[in-house]
Amino acid sequence: MAERAPVPRIRDDWLNDRSTYQRCFVCGQRNDGGLRAVYRQEGDRIVTEFTGHDAHQGFPGVVHGGLISALLDETMGRTALLHGAWTMTGRLEVRYRAPAPAHRRLVVSAWLTRERRVAFESRGEVRLDGEELVAEGRGLFLRVPEKVREQAEDAHPEFAPYFRNAIPHAEMEPVQEAEA
Repeated sequence: MAERAPVPRIRDDWLNDRSTYQRCFVCGQRNDGGLRAVYRQEGDRIVTEFTGHDAHQGFPGVVHGGLISALLDETMGRTALLHGAWTMTGRLEVRYRAPAPAHRRLVVSAWLTRERRVAFESRGEVRLDGEELVAEGRGLFLRVPEKVREQAEDAHPEFAPYFRNAIPHAEMEPVQEAEA
């Protein structure tokens, strides 16, 4: 069996927006209507925690499934940062396994399963208190198009260092397929 390469460490200011923007619905700390997720890296996984409140309910007492989907989407998308790539969602599939009660801690984790020339595939899961499986997802994340990067830089020049320091595709190490 081949030995796995060490997992690169992702800079905290890439995992968590520290710019003046901070308006992402899921992770923006300056978005009063958002979820304000904070991310950390645990080995080859990206992890966040979320506790839904009354305003996050769909069915009474249950966190809305769209919010569960959004948390999975954002967390899985961040796995491409293991290779210095900025991405946008190309495809997202979520399978709900159990209700996510409001006022209980949900742990969302994601890992990269495949890197391709223009896209990354990842998987993720949401667990109640880190134990019971609430939802699982898989997604395809496409490299951010140059035009979108330019628009972001024009509106928020502080993003330029992130985009300019991203690792070009030719310099990237291939990601080993993860076991299912």
